[in-house]
Amino acid sequence: MTVLPIQRSAGLRWPWLLDMTLGLLVVAALPLAVVTIPNTLSVVAKLLPGDADQVGLMRTHGLALPALMLTVPLAAAALRRVSVVHVLLGGLVLVALSDVAGGYAGSEFVVGVVRVLRGVGAGLIIPATLTAVWSRSPVLRALWVGVFSLSLLAAQALALWPLDQAHSWKITLQPYPLLTGIALALAGAYVIVWLLLGVHAAPGLDDGERNRLLLAAVPAAGIAVVGVATATEGWRAIPVITLAVVALVALLALASIGTVESRTLAYTMVAVGVVLLPSAAQMTMVEMGGLGGPGLNGLWAPYGVAAVLAVGASVTVRRLGRPSARWRAPLGLLAMVAGLCSVRLLVPSADGLVLVVPFSLMAVGAAVALTSALEEVAIGAAVFGLSLGLAGVLAGFLLGTGVQMAVLDGVSSVQELVDSFVGALHAWALVGGFFVVVMIALTALMARKAAKAVAHVPCAGPVVTAGEIDDDVPAEDGPIAFGAESAFGAESSAADASGARQWGDGKAVRPPGMPPEGNAEAGRSSRRDGESGRSPRGDGEAGRSPKGDEAEDGRLPAVPPQGHSPEDPGPS
Repeated sequence: MTVLPIQRSAGLRWPWLLDMTLGLLVVAALPLAVVTIPNTLSVVAKLLPGDADQVGLMRTHGLALPALMLTVPLAAAALRRVSVVHVLLGGLVLVALSDVAGGYAGSEFVVGVVRVLRGVGAGLIIPATLTAVWSRSPVLRALWVGVFSLSLLAAQALALWPLDQAHSWKITLQPYPLLTGIALALAGAYVIVWLLLGVHAAPGLDDGERNRLLLAAVPAAGIAVVGVATATEGWRAIPVITLAVVALVALLALASIGTVESRTLAYTMVAVGVVLLPSAAQMTMVEMGGLGGPGLNGLWAPYGVAAVLAVGASVTVRRLGRPSARWRAPLGLLAMVAGLCSVRLLVPSADGLVLVVPFSLMAVGAAVALTSALEEVAIGAAVFGLSLGLAGVLAGFLLGTGVQMAVLDGVSSVQELVDSFVGALHAWALVGGFFVVVMIALTALMARKAAKAVAHVPCAGPVVTAGEIDDDVPAEDGPIAFGAESAFGAESSAADASGARQWGDGKAVRPPGMPPEGNAEAGRSSRRDGESGRSPRGDGEAGRSPKGDEAEDGRLPAVPPQGHSPEDPGPS
């Protein structure tokens, strides 16, 4: 009889405790990480000291996004060696340290250090939360996608909210200290539950996936250098747009590496990263009260509706399963295109409720597209696509800034400035919608080429991808044991009576040499006999079976007979 460790038994009996703690941590930590991205120091420029270098402070304040996008692929690669709970806790500790240090910032150098520290912490949190939910309940992964999409949509508004009636510019360096404390407390609770329930493993990466993640850091570093250079050198619109386009081409070239499913997710992540946050940031700024919009108070209702719809859509898509999943990702991207089209019709608006349409279409479209694309890949491809998507956020900001610079050039009055801001938003909505359509077409083209390549392979069997394996089965309980015994004994739900691994679709994946279903006893007896040095037929020759023989009951032996060798002696 197999004796189960106490922590394993508790982990099997109370998975809801770990899932509930992790879900609360995702809801608190993920928006806290994404709200690091916007650079809002210009909003409180009047509160800066008179002798401060305002332009220099604004540039160093923008270092958080480059630090974040460089950290994400490196942190994801490090998860191969470091436990996910330690990476997640370390990221929150860095964010908390940046909150504390932000209160003492008084120079350009200290502001840069604080923002880089916060960007690194956020870059640890985002991939760690995705990895943590990967092998848990399906609803948790859907929750992660919904909260991530909503965080990208509302990041600018969340970053501006603490600045209302602010008395110090340093509030931009520590926008939500209370939320940071709550997230740290939840992380501590997650660590305790993680230790008590004995969940000591998470889905890992192989060498190829780790190398791809390290490769993803290369364009991220290049885009970061371009972003810092454009802010420092004061380039004009055409060079900024040109460099942004080059950065996007580099991201798409890297996204084209891998399988069809991996490319679909990478293209989808890049499209969401390039379009969602840069578009929502411009919409939020245009809808400020000083420009004729309802202000932040009038925007929380459409943001709330978009939040509920995004999380609900993600959970619904995850519940529907994989059948016909490949058409859902393009459908979600098309919803984002519809949201961008509505921006040109409805924004700006003095009535905040009208903004429910673009906000909801964009948030729900992103959630549906990402949930569907994530269903088709393994964790390595997921964090690789996430790395490209966050690099795409800075590329999108560069492209949007270039469009703004081109439209605002030559403005001479306040009214012209307001009109130009609206015109820049409409022009960006057109550019962003065109880019998403290109992503949809590129995904379909790559999928068709892959299908043709498989169809022309002679005698090609069924292609099994990572997406066809039910990754909802927890992977933290150790290796799969084939046969009657497994990591949890003979009664394990992870293996059936014949030693085959059972997946969500009811199909079995059987190791080579395993007897067909219903012949489990023959496989076990054959394995026991092989270990004791005796053949299944009892002829004293271990591992040998006469050529052409069959079992006495007419079934083939579990181990195929060894073929005749020319070196064997002939018949006497």
